[in-house]
Amino acid sequence: MESTKPLRVYVAVNVFFSDTGQMLPRSLVWEDGREYEIDRVKDIRPSYAKKAGGQGDRYTIIVNGVRTPYFL
Repeated sequence: MESTKPLRVYVAVNVFFSDTGQMLPRSLVWEDGREYEIDRVKDIRPSYAKKAGGQGDRYTIIVNGVRTPYFL
């Protein structure tokens, strides 16, 4: 049985900063320039970011009805 790895793509993100400094992603800009609005941010939690050199944040987002993790 063949296992598949999740697709990992690095994309630009448009972010809103709250008055308290919290980063909230608003949309993703795909490699070809298409922009996808983030319908909802379901969860934000600290996460280990090995390639980024330490600490990062893992966002669980809803885009076009699909739940997906996003790392900032």
